[in-house]
Amino acid sequence: MIIFEARDLVKYFGGLSAVNGVGFQVEEGEIFGLIGPNGSGKTTIFNLINHYYPLTSGDIFFKQEKITRLTTHKICKLGIARTFQVVKPLARMTVLDNVIASAFCRENALKEARKFALETIEFCGLESYQSQVAKSLPIGLRKRLEIARALATRPEVLLLDETCAGLNPKEVNQAIDLIQKINRQGVTIIIIEHIMKVIMTISKRILAINHGKPIAEGTPEEVSRNPQVIEAYLGEEYAQGQ
Repeated sequence: MIIFEARDLVKYFGGLSAVNGVGFQVEEGEIFGLIGPNGSGKTTIFNLINHYYPLTSGDIFFKQEKITRLTTHKICKLGIARTFQVVKPLARMTVLDNVIASAFCRENALKEARKFALETIEFCGLESYQSQVAKSLPIGLRKRLEIARALATRPEVLLLDETCAGLNPKEVNQAIDLIQKINRQGVTIIIIEHIMKVIMTISKRILAINHGKPIAEGTPEEVSRNPQVIEAYLGEEYAQGQ
């Protein structure tokens, strides 16, 4: 079943084309990767999906229903959550209170919101840090908190924007484990990632874009061997190492 579809997405900022003709479908339960050079339009696509930016043209569908013009909070309520490349937790609040705030997307009572927040914190391996103020966390734990906050909204589709950026190799492996664990719970994932180990390990399919336009789509193996992708993004050294 196709749970998410983007059709011919176009976004102009003034006369500048940031996204031009991007379309893709994501199957329920899939991990779908989105790659491309810096400035290629990947995060802009996420901003269009959750209506942080309005589309210039094109349409977005969630479970066969058009959501193109819905507001950001309504899209989240429907079941599409996201993380941000630059994490921005509620800095002066504790880890627990950050996740409780997100849990109110689904819960009306503090007792129930706190209960689900604690379950989410444990799921994400943050139970030892739940009383710490968010701004005191190192980057690896702040990235994990960002995921916990998104999960607390109980999404069916989770958009992950460079979850592994800035992490050391051990933290990258932990992040891969958490992403796969989330996916095993039935959450469909669309992920932007520059670390090829991550994207090639976890993705079922990948869309590569450059200058806001799609250049290749397929399995990780197919995309990594595509001449346009190699030229625009991976580089000859990567190709020779395969």
